[in-house]
Amino acid sequence: MAALRRKLLLLGPSRALAGSLASSCLADRCLWDQLHAQPLGNGPTFDWFFGYEEVQELLLSILQKAPAASPPRVLDVGCGTSSLCTGLYTQSPYPVSILGVDFSPVAVAHMNNLLQGGQGQTPLCPGHPDSRLHFMQADAQNLGPVAASGSFQLLLDKGTWDAVAHGGLPGAHQLLSECLRVLSPKGTLIQFSDEDPDVRLPCLEQRSHGRTVTVQELGPFRGITYFAYFVKGSH
Repeated sequence: MAALRRKLLLLGPSRALAGSLASSCLADRCLWDQLHAQPLGNGPTFDWFFGYEEVQELLLSILQKAPAASPPRVLDVGCGTSSLCTGLYTQSPYPVSILGVDFSPVAVAHMNNLLQGGQGQTPLCPGHPDSRLHFMQADAQNLGPVAASGSFQLLLDKGTWDAVAHGGLPGAHQLLSECLRVLSPKGTLIQFSDEDPDVRLPCLEQRSHGRTVTVQELGPFRGITYFAYFVKGSH
């Protein structure tokens, strides 16, 4: 969560807006609509924490173990305008079916435009011919409209828990509950965060219903150490 606030204060052309919002509730949809409407970077995507390249090896090692018969389904909750979905879609040599969801219609519209090649851009091309990518507006705390129970083999949460928890831990607990509901019994949930394991691990262990919880240190990226929190089913 601290990294999110540092990013807000360091934004270039949007610094005035970001500075006024840095003390706001990070669980507020209006805040994210305003931020996603700004030119937050020089490229078509913008990443809080880090981008796809920094975790490419980690993600591909998981996908490599997936059964070849059917592409694994990946859900990115609170995808924003991150490169996580697009990087996986365009660079994975393994087939993958990806759904990015965000409660900000501004973010979803931007990513769909990027995917389809709007405004004269070239549409994104999959790294594998059987790969698929979709973006939908949805609240990660209520995934019922977009996801049946046990329907995803890999769930990605890059900073979404951190933002939701700023509005209160009950919201973060509901987010985790929904992620685990739509995760397949043998699937993996990865939460990317800069929150210390002494704080995050006890909560995950208490609320993961017997699944295995582990942590891996990442980085440092741009001077900040991050963590990947894994919640895994039985294998």
